[in-house]
Amino acid sequence: MELFKNGIYLVNGREIIDAADEAAVRSAGISVTDKDAASKNTIAAGILDAHNREGDDTNLKIKFDMITSHDITYVGIIQTARASGLKEFPIPYVLTNCHNSLCAVGGTINEDDHFFGLSCAAKYGGIYVPPHQAVIHQFAREMLAGCGRMILGSDSHTRYGALGTIAIGEGGGELAKQLLNRTYDIKRPEVVCVYLEGDVPYGVGPHDVALALVAATFDSGFVKNKILEFVGPGVANLSVDFRIGVDVMTTETTCLSSIWETDEKTREWLGVHGREDVYKELKPGKVTYYDSLIKVDLSKIKPMIAMPFHPSKAYPIADVKANLSDYLHECEERAKVSFGDKCKFTLTDKVKDGKLYVEQGVIAGCAGGGFENIMSAASILKGADTGNGLFSLSVYPASMPIYMELVKNGAAADLIEAGAVIKTAFCGPCFGAGDTPANNSFSIRHSTRNFPNREGSKIGNGQIASVALMDARSIAATAVNKGFLTGADELEGIDFSAPKYFFDKSIYEKRVLNCVGKADPKQDIRFGPNIKDWPEMEGLGEDLLVKCVSVINDPVTTTDELIPSGETSSYRSNPLGLAEFTLSRKDPEYVGEAKSVRDVERRRRGLELLKDSKDITAEYDKILEIIKKQFGADEKKLSVGSTIYALKPGDGSAREQAASCQKVLGAWANLASEYATKRYRSNLINWGMLPFLYDGHDVQKGDYVYIPGIKKAVMDKTEVIKGYIVGESMREIELRLGELTDEERQILVDGCLINHYKNH
Repeated sequence: MELFKNGIYLVNGREIIDAADEAAVRSAGISVTDKDAASKNTIAAGILDAHNREGDDTNLKIKFDMITSHDITYVGIIQTARASGLKEFPIPYVLTNCHNSLCAVGGTINEDDHFFGLSCAAKYGGIYVPPHQAVIHQFAREMLAGCGRMILGSDSHTRYGALGTIAIGEGGGELAKQLLNRTYDIKRPEVVCVYLEGDVPYGVGPHDVALALVAATFDSGFVKNKILEFVGPGVANLSVDFRIGVDVMTTETTCLSSIWETDEKTREWLGVHGREDVYKELKPGKVTYYDSLIKVDLSKIKPMIAMPFHPSKAYPIADVKANLSDYLHECEERAKVSFGDKCKFTLTDKVKDGKLYVEQGVIAGCAGGGFENIMSAASILKGADTGNGLFSLSVYPASMPIYMELVKNGAAADLIEAGAVIKTAFCGPCFGAGDTPANNSFSIRHSTRNFPNREGSKIGNGQIASVALMDARSIAATAVNKGFLTGADELEGIDFSAPKYFFDKSIYEKRVLNCVGKADPKQDIRFGPNIKDWPEMEGLGEDLLVKCVSVINDPVTTTDELIPSGETSSYRSNPLGLAEFTLSRKDPEYVGEAKSVRDVERRRRGLELLKDSKDITAEYDKILEIIKKQFGADEKKLSVGSTIYALKPGDGSAREQAASCQKVLGAWANLASEYATKRYRSNLINWGMLPFLYDGHDVQKGDYVYIPGIKKAVMDKTEVIKGYIVGESMREIELRLGELTDEERQILVDGCLINHYKNH
């Protein structure tokens, strides 16, 4: 895999020319003045321009064709839109129920959320997909995606590029904007050519290609917030299911979205699903300019394993097996960064007779639960025996139509006979709500992420487990060897060709409620006792005083660490209830410290105080006197809240709660060297939290930072904002907000998106 930072021209979809090589460019008959026109010949540019409703050529204002959410996010999104004047869904809005599917968790509250979603689909004119029918992305692939479309989803793995759709995962605020007929505002993203050539070797699956791509791009930020455009002769060598398996994992590169050239295989796949009418050929133009290039020789990809604790820590399985001690030691060093001395972590106890033993295998969700992945696993496991030891294998088809076909063609029987357990469509194993391993266990999964604790362990309770990511084929090969790590290429004579797939959409017709164009305003919304409105939030004052209540020095902080997944998912409809879990895995003291600062503000405004917070009035009064003396600060014009400092927060999920929970507890800002994803930064903005960039490393837990004239600085687009660390001596610091649209600046001043819509 080769990465080229230079811009390139792609001629006739096949010839790559370095744009910096003037002689080669002239030889190809390309004029230097053709660059701008050639950049419009990308597939991505054509789709973006077709959906740019009000913006100019650089600052896009996108309206999507449809939006999608699942049951962890749709309650908060609809509550935000309702508070902002929602009357009817203006575009198709699909509410799937694939995250909080286990309705025994948290009493009745998960099913209460489902009933809320069902009643809202009827009232506002949406589509409701009941639990266990399909994971969000598989339903979108089967029923929504089409060539040239754009879809916005409240899940970070919203990726349908292999079907010709630019799909973007964002926080709930961006979906609320679409529901209120507003636009998705973004500077035109760079487009990266991902040029595929060759064909994958025996035993290699889509997750192997995806992990190799993530490993090559993540650390450098090579594709951060850009669109990946997959082209080249290698595309035709991959089935559409294979392309989908690579495509969904592009999220882990931190790119904005993805798009693939389409062909007759795409047409056939859509036709099998009864939607050939949404096919059209998408290819780059005769001469196309790309901002950079990733060249992938598929023939050199090997079965891969992403070791804990990130998808980018991916290596050939053969290399890991040959150098076990080195790779295991590296994992243990990463654990020290994430866990410190909170828990003892080791993988060396998994080595038996020189081989690595794993206790669990899982093939699941939007990445692993596709038809061809499971068929390949079934081909390997047919006639085999997974054993009666610690190792277990679970398989989750991504939709009921896939499940039905596995039953009809006999693959389900092959899996069950080998010892696998087949379960229904559910995203739980991917975020810690299903198949949580035992303490000190090691799990291999064809799923999307293996962040610390994401599989469900709780460091605070002394529980630790870890996940490695692998393709379904190598997981099945490992299962054949009863838990000893094995690459699929080590087995001989396996036929990986999948039989023809037959899609039965009558399964959805019998269970899915489709009220698009049939909104019923008289329909009552069904609320459960856990569903709460967003609390009132104030606008930004003239000046700002924030207390740093947590400092995180990890190289990257994931959204799972900002607000845990898994056990918290049942509380996503209750802003105050969920906020109790904020940073609980990273800094258990955060909630109490943030509440104490929040109560300073509530006390000043005569509001009810939060529970379980200490009184820091004396501390605040001392700081107030200092800034009054030094700056003539007027308390009546002052906003007071908390902040955190982290090196690079926000990798991972699109869930807005990673930001909203901080806001609910009184936060006004984040301080960071950089933000890992656009998604997290957008969530901060939509919840009225200033996304400060700060290059210094001198802000400590407990420090107060005073920023005079912050409101004016935001509206005046001040590039460098002066702040002061307040103490016995005043230390001046320089803060930046980075690029913000005019509306984003107004949202920050208004205090949050809900306030913004109320005020304007």
